[in-house]
Amino acid sequence: MAGHTRRRVLRGTALAAAGSVVGGFGPGRLAPSARAEGSGGAASSPFLEGAFAPVSEELTEFDLPVSGRVPRELNGRYLRTGPNALGLEDPRAHHWMLGDGMVHGVRLRDGRAEWYRNRWVRSAQVARKLGEPYPGEAPPDDFACNTNVIPYKGRILALQESGPLPYELDGDLRTVRPYDFRSTLDGAFTAHTKYDAAADELHAVAYYPTWDHVRHLVIDGSGRVARTHRIPLAGAPMMHDFALTEKYVVLVDVPVTFDAAAAGAGAPVPYVWNERHPMRLGVMARSGGATRWFEIDPVFYSHTLNAYDEGDTVVVEYTSMPAPFSVAGRGSGGPSTTGAPTLDRWVVDLRAGHVRTARLDDLPQEFPRVNEALVSRRHRYGYAASAAEMWRAYETVDGVPPDERFSNCLVKHDMLRGTRQVHRFPRGAAASEPVFVPRLGARDEDDGYVLAYVHDPDRGASDLVILSAQDFTGRPLARVRLPGRVPLGFHGSWVADA
Repeated sequence: MAGHTRRRVLRGTALAAAGSVVGGFGPGRLAPSARAEGSGGAASSPFLEGAFAPVSEELTEFDLPVSGRVPRELNGRYLRTGPNALGLEDPRAHHWMLGDGMVHGVRLRDGRAEWYRNRWVRSAQVARKLGEPYPGEAPPDDFACNTNVIPYKGRILALQESGPLPYELDGDLRTVRPYDFRSTLDGAFTAHTKYDAAADELHAVAYYPTWDHVRHLVIDGSGRVARTHRIPLAGAPMMHDFALTEKYVVLVDVPVTFDAAAAGAGAPVPYVWNERHPMRLGVMARSGGATRWFEIDPVFYSHTLNAYDEGDTVVVEYTSMPAPFSVAGRGSGGPSTTGAPTLDRWVVDLRAGHVRTARLDDLPQEFPRVNEALVSRRHRYGYAASAAEMWRAYETVDGVPPDERFSNCLVKHDMLRGTRQVHRFPRGAAASEPVFVPRLGARDEDDGYVLAYVHDPDRGASDLVILSAQDFTGRPLARVRLPGRVPLGFHGSWVADA
């Protein structure tokens, strides 16, 4: 190992804590089926195996090898987070979505891949597991946020929904402190914020199992929560994501509701598919006021691509999975569904008072993104990812589907023409969420780059793949070879240098 390259390996307490699941499996290795201590057999979970398997080391490596050329104008950090369980006492009782958050990052500067780092978010519990001190008192509902990581007003924030405060990270991915927007956040936050660049507003819709409402929060240009709108809502639904237009906030009331009995029995994820809870869209002015509700056919609303106003209609483009959807899973250690996610559209006609639904693309895909400058405004292009191993893990109700149904790819959609382009990867090369980064001085919406972590099955590690958005199916501009594996996880962002 070159003198300028350093690998920080957690030893002692950390590896002992993690040993029951991932101890002994290095950064470039896949863990086999996790085994519960004393169980005498495998506790099979697709969410603790293969591309999902937690990594057991925190790494730092400099001057990463690159195939191709990193565009010199890409100066910043590409970050992505996800669950990475640390110290499982019983894998049989584990749920993937509750794994301790770990952020993975690559620093690009002047055409170089300067470093790679991966770090657990230091909640009080994670700090204890690692044998480290936790500064100060832990906040209520403390958790190592594992769902999203965003830039905001010069800060990097790791996010979680339904309770935990965000955690602020520094530029080297060290945990700084819980963050409450300058002491103005009271209660739960969300993992899926919407930043309206034109208005310089960060929007969030927060839920909590004991509330009889959800909260629409507006964080203004000063970085403080400026407005809070409480929207009455019965049944305590899980409101994972929402949509934002120039005029409206769109709430999605899904039939996944809090189950007090399951919580009392110790269920790790006490939310169930509730056939008695109607699915609805709620449209509310961004400034607050009454919410108009529209009942629609049930699906599991997963993630928003984008939304915009069009005359007397509100258009929402999103990914969804068929009903019923089990957040808690059916013994698989993660969520389960009867079908793969697709790209769809709702058109809410405010004058006529009804909603039209359209299927835009039935190719299995998730984690949709747009050019962030167009959030809440009409867009032409969208991007998404497909990871075969994820869809196989999710479809546990009717058994494992045929391998040929799923593939690994990134997808670019042209909403104006109704077409798609697919950048395919080999078998075993699981692709994660793509993020679009505009080229400096770009005039076209898709003039820029698409970045994503992609597993390299030959190395047993991951690459940061950089595509030209305007030559999407062409050869990658660059593949940055990471020293370890980035497990399949959730969301991330490009954090440009100031």
